[in-house]
Amino acid sequence: MTDNPATPLLDRVLIPADLRKLEPSQLRQFAAELRAEMIAAVGQTGGHLGSGLGVVELTVALHYVFNTPEDRVVWDVGHQAYPHKIITGRRDRIRTIRQGGGLSGFTKRSESEYDPFGTAHSSTSISAALGFAIANKMAGKPGKGIAVIGDGAMSAGMAYEAMNNAEQAGNRLVVILNDNDMSIAPPVGGLSAYLARLVSSGRFLGLRELAKKFARRLPRPLHVAARKTDEFARGMAMGGTLFEELGFYYVGPIDGHDLDALIPVLQNVRDAAEGPILVHVVTQKGKGYAPAEAAEDKYHGVQKFDVITGEQKKSTGGPPAYQNVFGETLARLADSDPRICAITAAMPSGTGVDKFARAHPDRAFDVGIAEQHAVTFAAGLAAEGMRPFAAIYSTFLQRAFDQVVHDVCIQNLPVRFAIDRAGLVGADGATHAGSFDITYLATLPNMVVMAPADEAELVHMTYTAAEYDQGPIAFRYPRGAGTGVPLPETPELLPVGKGRIVREGSKVALLSLGTRLAESLKAADQLDAKGLSTTVADLRFAKPLDSELIRRLIATHEVVVTIEEGSIGGLGAHVLTLASDEGLTDTGLKIRTMRLPDVFQDHDTPDRQYDEAGLNAPQIVDTVLKALRHNSAGVEEARA
Repeated sequence: MTDNPATPLLDRVLIPADLRKLEPSQLRQFAAELRAEMIAAVGQTGGHLGSGLGVVELTVALHYVFNTPEDRVVWDVGHQAYPHKIITGRRDRIRTIRQGGGLSGFTKRSESEYDPFGTAHSSTSISAALGFAIANKMAGKPGKGIAVIGDGAMSAGMAYEAMNNAEQAGNRLVVILNDNDMSIAPPVGGLSAYLARLVSSGRFLGLRELAKKFARRLPRPLHVAARKTDEFARGMAMGGTLFEELGFYYVGPIDGHDLDALIPVLQNVRDAAEGPILVHVVTQKGKGYAPAEAAEDKYHGVQKFDVITGEQKKSTGGPPAYQNVFGETLARLADSDPRICAITAAMPSGTGVDKFARAHPDRAFDVGIAEQHAVTFAAGLAAEGMRPFAAIYSTFLQRAFDQVVHDVCIQNLPVRFAIDRAGLVGADGATHAGSFDITYLATLPNMVVMAPADEAELVHMTYTAAEYDQGPIAFRYPRGAGTGVPLPETPELLPVGKGRIVREGSKVALLSLGTRLAESLKAADQLDAKGLSTTVADLRFAKPLDSELIRRLIATHEVVVTIEEGSIGGLGAHVLTLASDEGLTDTGLKIRTMRLPDVFQDHDTPDRQYDEAGLNAPQIVDTVLKALRHNSAGVEEARA
């Protein structure tokens, strides 16, 4: 297989309408070409691979059978939508995926009419598809809402909330359960495919509807018994009783790679009068690419790789990733503290909890894609005297904000929040950026919020959080590798609410929170070279603030600049509030705040993102110089 495989059928398909012109007998070859094109593209760019390979045939079948884009297909989670992007007018840009100015790695409404809903966080598809289905029903339009949801995403309560509310949509709602990991299905074979075609056929559904009408005329006990007998009979043969109880007509399981089975079932579902319908499709993650099939993670997310061998571009080494520093530190602390436990919401390797789990399997809990449950579960553990660490990505913790408020902070329970992927995250873009956690956590009573400047500080903060039993405490750290500083052999217990002076000066003070400290030090070098003596402080804490340190720096410096990797309302707002409340700016405004801009930034390299955000050394210097010119102009105006 080369980087540019021969794709004669794929070359004829620019949009799904072209796909529908093919004969059914051509679809198997078309799927093979689509898979080859995806492998070649991701080999050049990196990105999500295994999940897309697993839905190639399903993607072909959906666009072949349904009238997209009028029928709205919502992919959950959107990283499985690479094949969908290729056949919906974006093949010519597929080698730009997850790169600056290129295609998003997820579905995105602004990118294509074939992306009706953005899905980068999981378990939202059924709710969205239900919205499309009901809207079309109300408007008298023929379009259906079709949710393609992975079995992992079905671990979130939101999926069941949507299913419980789905009956009003009738046959306009179709849910495709893509079962590729949890093995919740019985073996797939010829019998199950035959049964799926049978029970989704118009003849069977027509007879079933006739039987239901007859049963309604029976006395109620007999009517209920007849309905239960029907459900039990199909449940015995095929499974799906749970979905039937939620109001869905269940079809499956069927082989998601067998187009001869998929096409007729989906055609039956498309034309069925009964609904909503759930089609249980069994697929293999990484299907059709031997290195992915053999890999433990099925090549879920990959670097650039050699298409022939599957060998990924190796890292050149360097400092350890922040997530690994956290996981290894927590595991060591737990060696001597049996109260420490770790919770993750389906991201064990992404948060470093996998390292903790290997050392302490009985104290590691992966609760699935269920952040709300994770937080309240941690609160229950804390209430019983354990020391739980809820390790959750910043952008995913947003989904559990009410639980953080109600179940943790109001009760002042000592839950430790290890917040990964804080700040900007490069190729994953706006949907995964940890932009808001300082703001939404530092506003809460009882909460302590820390941010390490480097991986050594992360070791200290993990230990400090473990020892802090007075209430909830959070520490946020970025995606990727650390700065290369030596890791301490013995962690240090940090005094809560106290920062540190990293560099002493007299005219300009830079107050940094988090890993922009390195850029602050570069800016200080440039300012010193201009004759502007600069202090650099690592505040460490967004809450509580080191008010004593801040008062001193405001009183002794002409300009004070706060620098943070978070949105408006975070550190800068708290420092300004402190200064306002205590009248620290009465002699002239000297405080400037630097933070992430009030926009959702698109995917790019982290360096470019931070440059766009204005949080690199040159922008820090420019902010200081503008503040000094403003102060000088104000002084001259006052003298005049």
